[in-house]
Amino acid sequence: MKCKILHESAGRIRVHLCCGRMSCAQADILEYYLLSKTGVIAVKVYERTGDAAVSYLCSREDVVGALAAFSYESAAKSVAVPERTGRAMDREYEEKLVMRVVWRGMKRIFLPAPVRIALAWLRAAGYIVKGLATLLRGKLEVPVLDATAITVSLLRGDYKTASSVMFLLGVGGLLEEWTHKRSVDDLAGAMSLGVERVWLRLGDGTEVLTPISEIVSGAQIVVRAGNLIPLDGKVVSGEAEVNQSSMTGEALAVRKSPGSYVYAGTAVETGECVVAVEKVSGEGRYDRIVKSIEESERLKSAVESRSEHLADSLVPWSLGATALVYLLTRNATKALSILMVDFSCALKLSMPLSVLSAMRESITHGVSVKGGRFLEAVAEADTIVFDKTGTLTHAEPRLVRVEPFGGRDEAEMLRLAACLEEHFPHTIANAVVRAAKERGLDHEERHSKVDYVVAHGIASEIDGEHAVIGSHHFVFEDEGCHIPAGEEARFDALPNEYSQLYLALDGELAAVILIEDPVRTEAADAIARLREQGFTQIVMMTGDSERTAAAVAKKLGLDDYRAEVLPEDKARFVREARAAGHTVLMVGDGINDSPALSEADIGVAISTGAAIAREIADVTVSEDDLFALVTLRELSTALMRRIRGNYCAIMSFNLALILLGVFGVLPPATGALLHNGSTVAIGLRSMTRLLEEKKEEGQC
Repeated sequence: MKCKILHESAGRIRVHLCCGRMSCAQADILEYYLLSKTGVIAVKVYERTGDAAVSYLCSREDVVGALAAFSYESAAKSVAVPERTGRAMDREYEEKLVMRVVWRGMKRIFLPAPVRIALAWLRAAGYIVKGLATLLRGKLEVPVLDATAITVSLLRGDYKTASSVMFLLGVGGLLEEWTHKRSVDDLAGAMSLGVERVWLRLGDGTEVLTPISEIVSGAQIVVRAGNLIPLDGKVVSGEAEVNQSSMTGEALAVRKSPGSYVYAGTAVETGECVVAVEKVSGEGRYDRIVKSIEESERLKSAVESRSEHLADSLVPWSLGATALVYLLTRNATKALSILMVDFSCALKLSMPLSVLSAMRESITHGVSVKGGRFLEAVAEADTIVFDKTGTLTHAEPRLVRVEPFGGRDEAEMLRLAACLEEHFPHTIANAVVRAAKERGLDHEERHSKVDYVVAHGIASEIDGEHAVIGSHHFVFEDEGCHIPAGEEARFDALPNEYSQLYLALDGELAAVILIEDPVRTEAADAIARLREQGFTQIVMMTGDSERTAAAVAKKLGLDDYRAEVLPEDKARFVREARAAGHTVLMVGDGINDSPALSEADIGVAISTGAAIAREIADVTVSEDDLFALVTLRELSTALMRRIRGNYCAIMSFNLALILLGVFGVLPPATGALLHNGSTVAIGLRSMTRLLEEKKEEGQC
C-alpha cells in the first residue's frame, strides 16, 4: 500500500496511509499485521487521520517493506485480530462526549433563556423520577441526593447551577460507563480459551487432530475427560459429566447425553462425548464471559463490598447534614453545597475499577484471575500447597528411554504408549507423545474407546489386546498384571531416580517408560520469595514414592510433604488446613488435582495442565515461571493497598469539599465540579498499573 512518511527517528517511524478514510476494523487489521512482524515492538494506529506510528528493533527497510506489501484483504486472512479490541467502543464514547460538550455550548449561545429553562426542567424530570423511584423502593441512595440538589436549585430559580449539575452528572456518568465497559471488555478479551487443535471425527469414525480454525459448523468433534469443550454445539453420542462453573457459577457437574447442548469454555470431568458444532465464531463465549464478569458475585472482594455498602449508608447522613445546615444557617446555598458532594460515586466507581484493572494487569504477567475476592484471598493466604509433577518439577518432562519386556520392540511400545496418551493432557503424557514425534513414530488410531482412571492410568483395546498404561499401583495391583517370567531381575534393576510409566498388554508387562522429571531451576528461589512474602507453611503433595518426595522437599526447603497420595488425600489435607484456620492456596496442573483445587480458598492451575484443572481453578498461571506466583502475591497486596488508599482519599477530599461549601468558600456548582472531577480522576488512577508504582499507597 502506498504510504507517506510523516516523521521518523531512531527505532520509530510515523506514516500516513494514502487509502482514504480508515474504519476501526481496518485500523485493527493494520495494527495486528504490523505487530506480527519480527522486530516490531509497538504500534499505534490513528484511524481518524489514517496514520500509524511504529516502534521497532529491526531494520527500517523491513518496516517500510511490510507497509509497502500491506493490503487489508490479504492481512485479514493471514493475521489473527482479537474479537474485540476496544477501538470501536472508544470511538463511540469519544463521539458521545464531544456531542455533549458541543450541545451545551450551542444551547448557551443560540437558545434564549426561556427555552433553556424549559429544557432544564425537562431534563430534570428524569433525575426526579429516578430519585422518587429509589425512595419508593425504601432506599436512600445517590439518585435521591441528585434529585434533591437539582430540584432545590430549580425551585430557587438558580437554573444555571441546576443545568451545570446535570451536565456534570451526565459527563461523569458517561466517563464512568466508558471506563467500566472498557475494563470489562479488555479483561473478557484476554480470557480466551487458548485451544488450538481439536479431535475431529470423520465419517468413517476415525479421529484426526485438526486446527480449530478449520472446524466448520456441523463438524463433529470428540471431547474426553479433562478436556475443554472448545465450541458450542449439541451432543450426538456418548455421555459426559460437564463442569459449567465458568458459565453458571455452579461447581457441580451436569450430565450431558445425546441431544444436550454444551458450551465453549466448559470442561468434561468424566466420560466423553461427540459434539456437533453449531457456533464457531466464539461470540457466545465472549458474551458469557462479559456477563460473568459483570454479574458474578465472585468479582467482588470483601473490601469492595464493604465500600459499596458504606457508600449507600452515607446518603442519609448527607441528607441529614443538609437539613441541619439549613436549619442552623437558613442559607440554602450552603445547604445545597452538601447535596452537590457525595462519597458513593467515587467509592462505587474506583473499587470495581481497581479490581478489574488488577485482573487485567495480572494477565500481562501470565496470570489469569477469575474474580476480585480471589485476589483478596491471595493477599491473606498463609498456606500454599503444591502438586509436584508439572508444578514444582519442569513443565516439560523428558522421556529418557523405553525398556521393553517380553521380547517386544522398543519403538513399537513407544508408538502404542503415545497412541493412548495423546488423548489426555498431562505433562507425563505430553512427554511420551513428544518423544514419539521426535523419533518419527507415527501412531495411527488402532484402539477402541479409551477409559481414563483419574490418578491411575488409561485402559483400552488395541488390536484385540487389553492395553493399560499408568502407575505401578494401577497396572500391577488394580489390573493384576505380571512381569514376564525370567525378567524380574531386569525390572528390579531399573533406576529409581526417574519417574516410571508402565505399559501392559493382556495382563503382561510390555514396557517401562522412564521419564526424567527435573525440579524447576527457579523453584527453590520462588519458594524462598513466597516465604518472605508471608507464607508460613509451604507443602508438597505427590503420588511419587516416599524416597523421591523426601529428596525434592529437602532440595526446595519445604516445610512439609505428603507422598503416595491420591486425589482425595490432597483434598482432605486442604480441607483440614482450612478447618484449622489457615487460608490455603493450592497449586496443581492435573485432573487428579481438581478436588484439592476446589477445596482450597484459592485454586491455582498451571496453564499447560488439564483443562478441567484450569476450569475449576480460581487462578491460572503461566507454565514458564513459578515466579508468576510471587507476582500474583505482590499484585494482590498492592491491590488491597490501593483500595484502602482510594477509600482514604475519597473520604478526606469530599469531606473537605463539604466543609468548604458549608463555610461559604465554594459555591455549589464549583463543589459539584470538583467532586465529579475527583471521581473521574480517582477512577482513572484506579486503572493504572499496580506493580509499576514506586510510592507507598494506603496512607491517610
